[in-house]
Amino acid sequence: MNGARTVSPWLPTAPCTPGRCAPHPGPGSATVRPLLAVARLVAGVGVVLAGLLLAPLTAPLPAAARRALVRRWCRAVIRAFGVRLRITGAAPVTPAGPLLVVANHISWLDIPLVAAVLPGRMLAKREVRAWPVLGTLAALGGTLFIDRDRLRALPDLIRAMTEALTGGGRVIVFPEGSTWCGRAGGTFRPAAFQAALDASAAVQPVRLEYRPTGPAAFVGDDPLGASLWRIAAAGGLTAEVRILDPISIVQYPDRRSLARAAQRAVASDSANRPFSSVHQWVRSSPAAVSSSRTPA
Repeated sequence: MNGARTVSPWLPTAPCTPGRCAPHPGPGSATVRPLLAVARLVAGVGVVLAGLLLAPLTAPLPAAARRALVRRWCRAVIRAFGVRLRITGAAPVTPAGPLLVVANHISWLDIPLVAAVLPGRMLAKREVRAWPVLGTLAALGGTLFIDRDRLRALPDLIRAMTEALTGGGRVIVFPEGSTWCGRAGGTFRPAAFQAALDASAAVQPVRLEYRPTGPAAFVGDDPLGASLWRIAAAGGLTAEVRILDPISIVQYPDRRSLARAAQRAVASDSANRPFSSVHQWVRSSPAAVSSSRTPA
């Protein structure tokens, strides 16, 4: 999916590779029977296609109704691939004002995972727009696209994000700028946080985790088809969405300090908490691209 083109030097690059971080299931791995894996794959693709066909029908609906449908559809996609969804931490916020949602980045599954809890306008690389089916869905969902090879386009993108937030909307960003295997993470790049400052929007950090991580990791030059099969064939794959305490921009007057605060929140939550712990709010349900380099 990444191709062999030269990457701009300002783009973040993760050291993760499919061979090291996302090995294909072997004899000792927890996998399901091939027929079940095929059934999951067909079901997952079918739910995605259904979303593509039905998306235009949701345009006349109120924003709250569309968000509810997006949550249900994303959970259906996750469930179809055989992934169990676990939501922990503080109760998800109500849409009372603008919110910049930021999360660590491991897999293409991160997108439906976050949207299943906090749906909003995603920030994605321009290449996603050209993906079959998924690119069309992303565009219909109001995704904001960035050309990662054109640094000059960044101010226009920040203005578009600010406008979306100023209107009381929610924008979702993966500020590490690249997918990581979960054993390590990248630096939260600060550019997107300027939109929160300009729109006086709170920042909502979210921690994403997968157990086991290997089948879900979508890194390096991993083909999308291989990743889809790995997830469908995985046994006992659980994805956790951890809602952390919101960060007020009043405490952090510039985008760099705001980015560091969000990164500390996500990193410290991972370091100090075992995967199975549960705090204020828990919900668990059976649920079920190249390295997704999104801007910061």
